[in-house]
Amino acid sequence: MGEPEPNDQTAPAEAAPPLSKSARKRLLKQQRLEERKAQRKAAEKERRRRDLERRRREWEEKLAGAATEEERARMVESRKETRRERMEKRSEERAMRIERLRGAAEVGQKLVIDLDFADLMASKEIHSLVQQDRKEDLVYLTADAETVLDDLDLKKMYIIGGLVDRNRWKGITMKKANDQGIQSAKLPIANYLKMSSSQVLTVNQVFEILLKFWETRDWKTAFFQVIPQRKRGELEGEIEAPEDNAPEDAADVVSGSEDGAETDLEDGGERKKQRTREAETVEVEEGDSDIAEAAITH
Repeated sequence: MGEPEPNDQTAPAEAAPPLSKSARKRLLKQQRLEERKAQRKAAEKERRRRDLERRRREWEEKLAGAATEEERARMVESRKETRRERMEKRSEERAMRIERLRGAAEVGQKLVIDLDFADLMASKEIHSLVQQDRKEDLVYLTADAETVLDDLDLKKMYIIGGLVDRNRWKGITMKKANDQGIQSAKLPIANYLKMSSSQVLTVNQVFEILLKFWETRDWKTAFFQVIPQRKRGELEGEIEAPEDNAPEDAADVVSGSEDGAETDLEDGGERKKQRTREAETVEVEEGDSDIAEAAITH
């Protein structure tokens, strides 16, 4: 008698590969965070319920203390009028916010940080996902592009790669732009200076460069005021450096720094200590600071 055919329905499912120690720690941490979030949400809901109940009792006691029916009616009408005024004020404020946003969308510079790299980053490095469908108005900023960005176009929306790179994914933003049919361009850094150290710029550096250029309409000023001096190296040709407001000999922000980290600075031959600027672009949980580096390398 031949061997019975295996029954796919009763065969045990293939066991999932065991998690590594670090993966288990991340999973437990995420579970604890979700539990605390649920507890805070429940506590806030209970607080609002108690507050509403307290205010209801106070109102009923106030009504009960009215001397006459006419006074009670005036109190009720006054309460209704106050509520109407509050709702009208909220409606006006909402309309003003919408109008400001509409105006910013029409005349303001559009800028996007691309966070569609979830499969390449750890969970704490994932911030959000940005999706755009107006591809003809998109410009992906990447050093691998052939086109040099000479000016900012209000009709365009510029994308910064929100990826903690560590130089592991060279050319990935250019490939992403090509795969999705998006225009690409690079900052004109090479026209003004040579980078003396790592050529990777952080997300906040690229954002500040674009913001400074928008304010001054001068790339040279933008680069010298944002890029730290230690990373700039020698100038191209005889270009005169503008007034330098960039952090002098600041810690290399390319390799994410911890909150409160201190770096030694030289000032007139004396060593001073200065706390490094914290990265404000990427917020991570429980105070961990890991600066998100732009996938824009120059």
